[in-house]
Amino acid sequence: MTTQKNRIKTGAELESSIKRIALQIYENAIEESEIVLIGVAPRGQELAEKIEQALHLFSDLKLLKGNITLNKKKPLDGAQCSLSLEQVANKSIVIVDDVLNTGSTLIYAVHHFLQVPVKQIKTAVMVNRNHKKYPIKADFKGLSLSTSVNEHISVILKGNESGIYLS
Repeated sequence: MTTQKNRIKTGAELESSIKRIALQIYENAIEESEIVLIGVAPRGQELAEKIEQALHLFSDLKLLKGNITLNKKKPLDGAQCSLSLEQVANKSIVIVDDVLNTGSTLIYAVHHFLQVPVKQIKTAVMVNRNHKKYPIKADFKGLSLSTSVNEHISVILKGNESGIYLS
């Protein structure tokens, strides 16, 4: 795997970025008693779990955690979320994904939650690639990386090969 890819961040650096993102989320939610942490399945869900673990290290903030699944090829087919819209109504939401590329995944995830009133919606990503087609930004990010559209970014969160790779 690593013979064909360039490692941008090691596993240790990745863990440090996750802790920093968790701290930023906590700082942003300092007035909140509870936030909703939504991971975009599957890789954003893994990152959301890591952020949740890091948040519990220094915060007693109550977290409601869920995931959202989108058809990336046909996003208008709708989203399936493990939490009901009633559960997230009038709360602060953080939507988590591994890589922000064009912004389509995050914009459709945000769209799903706009069906009910919410306090705020923020986004957290490990890598922001700066190829956006939609007006969405990463509020919390581990790394901003300008790449060509032909390059691929992989975020591996588990095992000896954990890190961020460019191929």
